[in-house]
Amino acid sequence: MTYQQNFTFIKTDKKLIKLNFDDILFVKGLGNYVEIFVKNNKKYVYYKTLKDLIDKLPDEFMRVHNSNIVNLKNVEYIEDNHLIIGEHKITIAKSYKDCLLSSIDKLLL
Repeated sequence: MTYQQNFTFIKTDKKLIKLNFDDILFVKGLGNYVEIFVKNNKKYVYYKTLKDLIDKLPDEFMRVHNSNIVNLKNVEYIEDNHLIIGEHKITIAKSYKDCLLSSIDKLLL
């Protein structure tokens, strides 16, 4: 059985910070940087592109827009073309919608 790592470390503000994947709400791309939004209204700026990051994140993370990756575990609901995570409203781009909906179909009861 392969071990599924449930946390990572990121380097920000000269510190190495441990992040549990379950605590990550979503990631917003800012060119060569990303903002990682986590529970407790915290966010971290990390020097990494979204493209590099999505390859390293577990399967529950999905790209839903050119500038956003969301953690499906923390999505409260989907309405029209938006995902709601806490007080954040994240737009789902047309180009990512089919892929997102097919992933969600697999999670339906």
